[in-house]
Amino acid sequence: MPRFLRPLTQAVTYTRWLHLLIGSAIALIGAFVTPGLSSPSTGDWVLIALQPIPLVAAAPLLLPSLRRAEGLQARLMLFAGQHARVPGGQEDHGISVAPSASWRDRSRTALWAVLRLEAGCAAMLVTVQLLGIALALLGSTSEPGDASGLFVPLPDQNPLNALFVPIPVAALLAVMVVAGRLMASAARHLLGPSPKERLAALEERTEQLLERNRIARELHDSIGHALTVAVVQAGAARAAADPEFTDRALDAIEETGRAALEDLERVLRVLREDERPASRRPTLADADRLLESARASGAKVETEVTGPLESVPGPVSREGYRMLQESLTNVLRHSGPVPVRVRIAVGDGVLGMEVLNTLPEGRPPTGRGGSGLRGIRERATLLGGRATTGPREGEWQVHVELPLR
Repeated sequence: MPRFLRPLTQAVTYTRWLHLLIGSAIALIGAFVTPGLSSPSTGDWVLIALQPIPLVAAAPLLLPSLRRAEGLQARLMLFAGQHARVPGGQEDHGISVAPSASWRDRSRTALWAVLRLEAGCAAMLVTVQLLGIALALLGSTSEPGDASGLFVPLPDQNPLNALFVPIPVAALLAVMVVAGRLMASAARHLLGPSPKERLAALEERTEQLLERNRIARELHDSIGHALTVAVVQAGAARAAADPEFTDRALDAIEETGRAALEDLERVLRVLREDERPASRRPTLADADRLLESARASGAKVETEVTGPLESVPGPVSREGYRMLQESLTNVLRHSGPVPVRVRIAVGDGVLGMEVLNTLPEGRPPTGRGGSGLRGIRERATLLGGRATTGPREGEWQVHVELPLR
């Protein structure tokens, strides 16, 4: 099918024209109730089109909710949705459906209402004239051309006139396509979101992206830690060939896997927006679970905790737990079961956390951090703190400082 004919196969072309015709309803009602207009002249029709303007313009200024009504109509009838046979899905309409929040919104809605009124009157006039010409060419009237009410003089009755019927029909279809697109463009400008609404939408989108990044980091930390512990434990059990050690390794794998499944279920509940509350996210008060998991994997973990962990604010404590989890995961993944020193200090408005581990021989550090170390630094920055990672005097260090206020 030629490209210029495709709009004729789309339902949105005809819903746009219907939207235009509906806009003339107030003017037509005024014409019906105005006395002395049984045979209106051209000047009378102009008056009919201009008379409702004050009422139409005043309504959106007085009723902010009319902006929502106009926006909903425009979304449904001016843009391609499920009702339109348009490949590729929903068309981006960019139309606001919120009530007017400022006088600027009210004035834009009033201008749209006036535009819709006048465009509707023009659309009604064009429809009546072109369809009337087509019907007259078919011989449906015996009135002379000057008495038919049509602006275009018609030739005398002749059966061959029917051959010219496609001309007014094609003209009407072309006007429908062009006028519909112009009205859709005008709707985007006059009914589109205000600067305040755009800012609110941008903030909402930013919050969604931040939440997605947080969920991705949590999945990376939790599942990565569980898989690392499982791999290290399985390898150590195979190398030890000791039934008692194998039992301990399987217990550690089971406990770590169960904790990872709990984290995964909690995250999936959030993504599904389930009505059930998600389980509590772990905090530094649950750090013993991480330390025991690392010890069960063969690492010699020394812990030093100073200050009240229960006084740490929830967001800081939860992020601190994830940083500690990622730090221990990196130790097991890259260095294996080596001695590890963990220091956690709470005091002077700062949470300090440090993880030091011995570097294995024959594998010098590259100094390049992967996504895990980058995630630690990003978490610290979002909380207003700082994190440093890298080698120091034959050890690998992760040092974090987070403000408590």
